[in-house]
Formats: sequence, structure tokens, C-alpha cells
Amino acid sequence: MGRNSRYRSWGRPPATGTQGAVRLHWRDEQLQEGGGPFLPYGNGRSYGDSCLNSGGTLVDLRGLDRFISFDADTGVLRCETGVLLSDILGRFVPKGWFLPVTPGTQQVTVGGAIANDVHGKNHHWAGSFGHHVRRFELLRSDGSRLLCSPRENADWFGATIGGLGLTGVILWAEIALKRIDGPAIEVESLRFSRVEEFLELSSASHNAYEYTVAWIDSLAPGPGGARGLFFRGNHAAGHHAAAPSRRKPGLPFTPPVSLLPRAAVGLFNTAVYQRPRRKRAIVHYEPFFYPLDAVPNWNRLFGRKGLYQYQCVIPQDQAEAAIGEIIARVARAREGSFLSVLKVFGNRRPPGWLSFSRPGTTLAFDFPDRGRSTLALLDTLDEITDEAGGAVYPAKDARMKARIFERGYPALHRFERYRDPAFISDFWRRVTSGDTRQGAANA
Repeated sequence: MGRNSRYRSWGRPPATGTQGAVRLHWRDEQLQEGGGPFLPYGNGRSYGDSCLNSGGTLVDLRGLDRFISFDADTGVLRCETGVLLSDILGRFVPKGWFLPVTPGTQQVTVGGAIANDVHGKNHHWAGSFGHHVRRFELLRSDGSRLLCSPRENADWFGATIGGLGLTGVILWAEIALKRIDGPAIEVESLRFSRVEEFLELSSASHNAYEYTVAWIDSLAPGPGGARGLFFRGNHAAGHHAAAPSRRKPGLPFTPPVSLLPRAAVGLFNTAVYQRPRRKRAIVHYEPFFYPLDAVPNWNRLFGRKGLYQYQCVIPQDQAEAAIGEIIARVARAREGSFLSVLKVFGNRRPPGWLSFSRPGTTLAFDFPDRGRSTLALLDTLDEITDEAGGAVYPAKDARMKARIFERGYPALHRFERYRDPAFISDFWRRVTSGDTRQGAANA
């Protein structure tokens, strides 16, 4: 086990202490007794501190990166927890299969996708990633191993999906892939200028389009309160010539300050909104789902202090007013979100007790860390979200207060009974009274 600083989150929040790391290479290995407190670590794509464990030990799972089996009739894939979503796509898209749900990066491990119950542009059709997990094997710190599914150890299944890696180590999982004709996506883009208009477009697209998402200009929302571009698409029928993303040069170092000043972000947003574009196009899945993956280490653009990503979900009956207020507050604060995304979730019941995605509208921002002004804005957004009955996404968070977390996740106390007593994270220490020495009682 080595103590080092290379294990960071994607938002690059400042470390609060040193942490050790041990890598698992085989599924029959055990965790070192007394070596905790532990926390699984996939590929470090969580933005906040849910993948950090100051003073403890990270269990690096990238060594568990093997495919185990695949049923070509049903599309059920069994693979180890450290397999990246990009590994699955690279192997199975040429065979006519695709992920049932994918987040905005393919550089996420299967274990991380389950632990954060990630969602994508098709929640209104397919729900979250956890809805497509058939079963998995969970290694606990006491050496016990549990096979978990909706029918076997169902409580452990519900606690682990969206459970932030705190119930133990997922060793392997089975997920159901979906059939496609090829790698192309047929996309339509539409401008809108009001939150109401965005919601109308989402409703009109619900049944005919599997994928819907909107980009908004957070610095100049316009007279209607939310100008942006609405994208909707489906997997293209038949085979089309579509080129994958061309990788761009990434920053080889982290600059001392953000390279995304407010003025530059404002000009970029205006150019994106006003740029002439084809209303319909057929594109490769990579630029549609993963535009930022084409820029290696794009998070370095935010400088040494890193970034805060903020994502909330607002119940649908409060969405128009609350989302409009959040966008207005962000615009007035002039914090300059480089990427601002708006989506509508469907009505499927969350598969995990701490799952973030739920019926409502979700809004996400990327803010450079400018210190007190940024933190004050995020606290304000928390209050608007809380008053509307919404929740903040733990996988993106690095500063939410315990009260906001508890109100957004009412199953918290039920979940705590299933948390492994030797597992904890910096996030959990911050938002609960979790004790690294005692942990939770075994259920």
C-alpha cells in the first residue's frame, strides 16, 4: 500500500489529508484486515469528495477490468467492476449493442456507474443505470460476499445502487445492453428562450425521442429567462458513415489560474447560441454523448483551484419557477459556468435508496472555484433547491451542508444500517456524523 496524491476527484478539490491506496487485481482477493477505513475508487470521475478518503485507504479497482461473459441473445454482459464504459462501447458497438444508459463521459467504471447510479439523456425512456443492473457480487470488509439482485439480498441491492461505494466493494456486475443498428445518432437541434418553452419541447419530444438534453447560456439567459439549444435524438436506423470524435490536444499541465474567465465564457456562449447549424444531422455517438471526452484533462482548464460542478433536481410542479430562479441567480452572480445543462427526468421510481435521479427537471453547472463568491452562490442554489423539494447530486458535490443532504435523501437513516462499518468517504464525513472508528452496525 502506498501513500500518494495521485488519487483525486475530477473537480480537483483541495485534499484534506493523505490517503493510502491498495489495488485489487483478482476477484478472490480480500481486503486487508485493519487496513481501513476503506473506500472503493474507480477512475476518479466524481467531481467532489465522494471518491476521496482522507486518512484512510482507497481500494483501486482498475485492476479488475475483465469481461467475464456475454449472452448474445439477451445482451446481458457480466464484467468486473473496473471495466470502463469506453471498454464496453469499444467491444460491443461493432457487434450491434449499446449501453442502456450512459452519463456524459465514457471514462467511468461499471462500479462507479452503479455506486453513483448515473443517468443520461434518456432517463424519460430508460431510467438510470441501476435500472439495468441484473445482479452483482459485493465484498464486505468482514470477508463475506453477497450476491445481490432485485430478488436476492434485495435490501443490499437497493442500498448499493447509488450507495456511493459505502456498502462494500462491487467485484463484478451483470448489465443488460441494448441492440442498435450502428454507431450513428440522428439528432435535431432547436433554439428556445424560456424555461416554459424548454419544458414544452421536452414534453413534445417525450414519446418520439429517446435522448433529450438542453444547453443553456448561464451568463446571458435573454429576456425570456433561459435561452439555449434543445437537442433530441435517436439511434439511427440502418448503417451510416459517422466519424468518432477527433481527440484534441489537452493541457499537459495545470495552470495557476483558470483559463476560463467570465468574458471568454460569455463570448463562447453567445457564439454557440447564434452559430448557424443544421436542424437535423446524423452524427457518431461520441460527439453526441461525450463531447468533452475529446479533450484530455479538460478539467485542468479551471486552474489550480479546480471547479465546482453543481447539479440539482427539482420536482416537476416546481420546475418552471425554481429553475428560472436558479438561472437568474447564476446570471446575476456572473460566476460564468462553462457548461450548463438542462434535462427532464422521467417518472420511473429510483432503483437505489440514495439514487439522485427522480421525477423532475435537473440542471447542472460547472463553476471555476473563485472562493467565497462561488461558495455563497452555491449555498443560495441549495436553498432554492431545498425550498422547492429538490435534491443535490452527491457525485458532483464538494460542499453541500448536512441539512441539505438529509432533506434531499429521506432514506439516509435506513441506508446507514447497511453501510459497511469499515467504509467511509470525505463526503460522508462531511454530510453525516459518520465515525471512521466505529462506522455503522452490520445489518
